[in-house]
Amino acid sequence: ALCGEGFAVSGGIAGMPTAFRGEYRRGSGGFTCAILGEYDALEGLSQKPCIAEKDAIIPGGSGHGCGHNLLGTGSFMAASAIKRYMDEFDIAGRVVYFGCPAEEGAGSKQFMARAGEFEDVDFAITWHPSTVNAVQSAGSVAIMGATFDFRGISSHAGGSPELGRSALDGCELMNIGANYLREHMGDSERIHYAYLNPGGSAPNVIPDAASIKYEVRSPRVSGMKRLFERLVNVARGAALMTETAMTYRVTMAFSDYSPNKALARLADGALRELGAPKWSGDDIALARRFQATFPTGAKVGEESLSSGVITFDPNDSRCESGSTDVGDVGYAAPTVNLLLATAPQGTPGHSWQNTALSNSPIGIKGMVHAAKAMALTAVRCFGDSEAIFSAREELRVKNGGKYVCPLPEDVLPPVGV
Repeated sequence: ALCGEGFAVSGGIAGMPTAFRGEYRRGSGGFTCAILGEYDALEGLSQKPCIAEKDAIIPGGSGHGCGHNLLGTGSFMAASAIKRYMDEFDIAGRVVYFGCPAEEGAGSKQFMARAGEFEDVDFAITWHPSTVNAVQSAGSVAIMGATFDFRGISSHAGGSPELGRSALDGCELMNIGANYLREHMGDSERIHYAYLNPGGSAPNVIPDAASIKYEVRSPRVSGMKRLFERLVNVARGAALMTETAMTYRVTMAFSDYSPNKALARLADGALRELGAPKWSGDDIALARRFQATFPTGAKVGEESLSSGVITFDPNDSRCESGSTDVGDVGYAAPTVNLLLATAPQGTPGHSWQNTALSNSPIGIKGMVHAAKAMALTAVRCFGDSEAIFSAREELRVKNGGKYVCPLPEDVLPPVGV
């Protein structure tokens, strides 16, 4: 599709077969605009579209429970519209569409940023399906994930327990230590875990190998790294107590995201000029059918579908508890994220309801509106060199003049894993 629009497409960027860059240049000089697109799905969320009851297309299959089908397509529409505007009004510059896989997993944008893909970008625009219409004011937290492997000595749990050293005990004691650590970390910080290998299923065998995956979140990369090192010390203590060996390997990390305020002001003006999507009676009726299925306690609000635009707040210092690899783009180039309603108020994220709505008239209407808002923002940016220079200076203050990837250099994209 990008080739058909006249973009030069490069595949396999930053060592990822499913990542790509589509670039269109007109004339010489001018600014370079990046548009970010995502298209990954979530395991276990297969769902028939527009059906207000849980009904998988493929039981246990994947589904777009975060609306990334809309995200990737809407961003493509925006990039195409920007290109056509440049042609019609003879605007010099470049528009680059980045195809970004795996945001829901190990991420991709931090690998792109580390490879220098955003070094020639003057500003980046993205969006995300939501239940509201706004330029995102709040930030998102940094995250780092790692697998911890414990190795011990197997033995008969009944006949010769004194000879065994349980790797599972190492994981269990690490969990206990992490629980105590939770009492002594920041309010906005988080620790999550899941067993990858519990050491088998035979109670009478002392397991000699067990593995557990942990993720830590903190409002800033610096705090994330400090919290992660404290967790590593907990794992070391667990290994010492159980006389096992512990190794760990970092598997993913995203930088924190905060909006570039100079860009956000232009995006906010563009979105408020467009207003919210215009919902029909059928849209509202569909929204209400889905709201009736939401868990008790869901904040459905006074209206089924958001009909207003929330004004961007440059003084908002909140950090939402989620994480995104868009944060890494935001440390490599001035970046702004728009939110457009593609689902009713109160829709749970990563849910079958969200999957059903991601291929519904509501979702598609919100997606088209997002494309318009992104394109208008880009047009405003092309014509406002003062705002772009301010955005660059804001970035320089934020990153000290250079992007630093939160991942160790030896961590490569987990292709095929």
